[in-house]
Formats: sequence, structure tokens, C-alpha cells
Amino acid sequence: MTALLPKSFSTRIANRIQEREALRCYPVAKLAVILQEVGFSCTLCARCCTRAFNGHVLLLEEDTERIRSIDPSGLEPPPEYDFCDQHGIFYVSGFTIRARPGGEGSCHFLESRRCRIYDARPWICRVYPYMLHREPDGDGVVDWRQISGLDQHGEYHSCIPDETSHRIAHDVKAFEEAVLTHEISFLEYSGRYFQANGLRHVRKRYDDGIRALGRGAAVTVMVYHKGSFEEWIVQGGESTPEGKKIKKIN
Repeated sequence: MTALLPKSFSTRIANRIQEREALRCYPVAKLAVILQEVGFSCTLCARCCTRAFNGHVLLLEEDTERIRSIDPSGLEPPPEYDFCDQHGIFYVSGFTIRARPGGEGSCHFLESRRCRIYDARPWICRVYPYMLHREPDGDGVVDWRQISGLDQHGEYHSCIPDETSHRIAHDVKAFEEAVLTHEISFLEYSGRYFQANGLRHVRKRYDDGIRALGRGAAVTVMVYHKGSFEEWIVQGGESTPEGKKIKKIN
């Protein structure tokens, strides 16, 4: 099925599948040892709850559904998009938590440096700052990364018991696999959607749309959720749902 999709989709799908297989082979015990060596301890500084420090939060579908049941206004499309078609419509793989106005871009649910939905917080917030995926370092060397924001927040070299480190390592691997599985699903659906509707990804329209956004223009963003797209309008740093859900395609 992947081979029949446009190259812009099939290549990405193949890469994500390869990455997921590598992740599955990564030993839990190895990650657990690294976590113990780092010994991260949260100091409740709340820096990780701001876009100025951490970019945007990636939500899995179960996170999105849970947050919608608590406060639908806490959701918005991420500020970075995956594709743009020849008509200037953007496509993105899921939702993020809305950021408050201001330079820091604090999380919608952060009050007095505390999370208002802590018991229902997204999966990524539960495993942070632990991670397990390949990304380039400052010199462009691609390798496994296991800790986000090392030495930039919290405290280190605290004691983490073996049982705890293994539990965290299992959770981190499960989260990273869920992320890749979701992205593969998004790419497969998007490829079929583009084919069925005669669309193609156009880099120039993408760049033009981003510049237009910066000038205050409105753009349409299709957000992938539960096997179809939801239509949103983004303008001037604000995003609103259009209430349109695109019918699923086979």
C-alpha cells in the first residue's frame, strides 16, 4: 500500500517504520541504566510547561479526547505543519495544548506554576523529560536521545531505584512507539486523501502560507484526529475550529 502513495508520503512512512523497528529493539535495561545515571529530579520550576523552553506538546489521540472532555478550549493545531497542498491548505498530524499569550507561551492549564489537570495530564507530560528517539545534536550527528533539556532544569544525580527506572523506561518506549504509530497512520491517511482529491504537497505554497500567517492572514489547517481531518482556521496567533469533519476515506 505504501508503495502506491506519492513519494512525499511513502518515503516518510518507510523511514518511520524503520525507526519504530529500531525503537522496539532498543533494550529497556539499557535505557533504565541511563535514567539512573542521569538521576533527574523535578524541582517544580514549570519551565517545561512553556513553549519558550520546550516548543509545543505533542498530544496522542487519547490525550486529545481526555482534554476535550475537560476543556475543549485547551486544544489547538500545533504551530508547525507537515504538508501544504497547491491550494494553500495546511495539514498536521494532531493537536497540541493551547499556549497562553505572551513571550513564554505558558501552557493553557498552568496556573501559579502548577498544572490544573495534573491527574489527567497528557502522556508526554507523564514521561518528560525522558525520551527515546533519534535526532541530530548541535553538530548534526544523529543518535539516540534519552533526556530532554539536560542540565537546563530540575536537579540531577538523585537516586532512582531499579524498579522505578525500569518502569519509566517501559513507559518511555511505549510512548515513543505510540507516537510513531500515530504518525504512520497520519501519513498513510494523508497520502490516500491527497490521491483521492488530486492534491500534492507544494513547498512554495507552504512557505508563502507561513509568511502570510506572519502578516496576519488567515489559513486553513486540517488536523488529523481519529482517522479523518478536522478543519481549523488559524489567524493572528489564534485558532478556531470550523466544526467540519472530513468524511473518512478508505
